Amino acid sequence: MRTRCIGPFILLAIGMSLAQPSSAEAQDKDRCSGHALLPTPRTESSCATVKPQIYPSPDKALHALVLPVDVDLHATPDMESRVVIRTIEGKTLTSKDYSSPRGTNGYYVVRARWSPDSQFLVFSMSSSGGHSPWSFPTWVYSRQKNVFVSFNKMIGDNPTIADDFSFSGPHTVVATTWEKAGSDKRIPITVDLEEAIKKEAPSSEN
Repeated sequence: MRTRCIGPFILLAIGMSLAQPSSAEAQDKDRCSGHALLPTPRTESSCATVKPQIYPSPDKALHALVLPVDVDLHATPDMESRVVIRTIEGKTLTSKDYSSPRGTNGYYVVRARWSPDSQFLVFSMSSSGGHSPWSFPTWVYSRQKNVFVSFNKMIGDNPTIADDFSFSGPHTVVATTWEKAGSDKRIPITVDLEEAIKKEAPSSEN
């Protein structure tokens, strides 16, 4: 009885073919991030291993997680977000869902930063449906109150028209708004979050 010998190059080729994902799998992997609408829908099982973005507070006591809310297969799963606040021990303190029922009228987090004193998380957002692309609604999480509060309400319901912001001092944030309604002129606006939260969030959520 003759034994066939499989050459090393054939074995290598078989191994490479098994290791490489199918074209459909590779295409779906490319569709798992980027806040993008897709010309054709992803498969139902795609993007199952997408990880949240994690933002540790400066004092390392809390973690803010931005979780992708995978609603619409015609979009990457990060087109809408849920923000979760946890302790370093893993206890969930609170969360807020910015998704929409069909995945086209919610928001996703663009930028997120903790204040230097670790008391506030600030994050800017963009519309999943592309509405008002010049506007970046901004939110604040208060550690002491354990609530999420609209930064835009703190500035008289004016819009934040840039996704970036900065801190000057332990809990004072500097963002960008317009000079007046409908104006193209951008101006900086400074808010002491500790004072603003006292007015906007009188009671805490536990």
